[in-house]
Amino acid sequence: MIISVTGGTGFIGSHLVDRLLEQGHQVRTLVRKSSNLRWLDGKNVELVEGDIRNPDSLQAFLRDADMVYHIAGVVKAMNREGYIEGNVQATQHMLEAARQFAPRLQRFLYVSSQTAAGPSHSLDRPLREDDTPRPITTYGESKIAAEEAVRAMGNDFPWTIIRPPAMYGPRDTEIFIYFQTIARRLNSMIGFGDKRLSLLHSDDLVQGMILAAEADVSLGQTYFISSEEFYSWPQVGRITAGIMQRRTFTVRLPHGLVYTVAAVAQSIAAMQRRPATLNLEKARDITQRYWICDVSKAREELGYRQQVSLEDGIRSTVDWYRREGWLR
Repeated sequence: MIISVTGGTGFIGSHLVDRLLEQGHQVRTLVRKSSNLRWLDGKNVELVEGDIRNPDSLQAFLRDADMVYHIAGVVKAMNREGYIEGNVQATQHMLEAARQFAPRLQRFLYVSSQTAAGPSHSLDRPLREDDTPRPITTYGESKIAAEEAVRAMGNDFPWTIIRPPAMYGPRDTEIFIYFQTIARRLNSMIGFGDKRLSLLHSDDLVQGMILAAEADVSLGQTYFISSEEFYSWPQVGRITAGIMQRRTFTVRLPHGLVYTVAAVAQSIAAMQRRPATLNLEKARDITQRYWICDVSKAREELGYRQQVSLEDGIRSTVDWYRREGWLR
């Protein structure tokens, strides 16, 4: 099949491209002039220059595609308009172009986020797909709005939505910061109460994405693709430190301190006219007790199961970071 992938130069997208190539598909990915192609170098991928924010650049990328995996989007922006442009309007451009230029399209898989649904209120009641979404950040609001744009295409358009949780694995640069702190023998945790999260290795997400895109039952459906276990940060830290052979010093950061640091970082970023990695919305995000979701629907309808344990996933990720010289 001809498969078009947005975000194919990134962490998750590049792993998906690898898997699709292994399956023998003809893979296209959308790239900008500024895109870093390090994860696609030397691979049999058709690179199409364009931008999801520019609808006029999408024709060649989507022409006669059998499947589309829409992964790309904006994860941080200076204002609401930046999130709307990069996540909502860009998704609308992709949908309209797919309808126009891909007449034999079998599936449009939109990769949303657990943040579109919001946190769970109880450890005993993880989020399910039919729960009313309650995003707590502008990013989450933009992702649920993008989901609504997908659903608005109706039953005559072959769409499926998945919502991943926090991700980790080889090539990731975001949670890599956590591994760096453990390497420096520091294990910092937010708050003093018990917090739990769904946390998924990139291999499992790619498996879930392909299952969702190829199953007949998934047409017009939304799925959480996530870990089947809910992890605590002490558990994650203990396993990571053990694999890295580091004795760590644990520091608990009060929520008030997190908000204070976030406010300062947000102000500095605003003066420098750039989006802040840590801001007040991100502080609200990371101080929640339960970012957990239920994968029963994906398990029962798609045959999805978490294949990579937390210990095996962290070990493979650390080994990769060390091979690449990111960690010592």
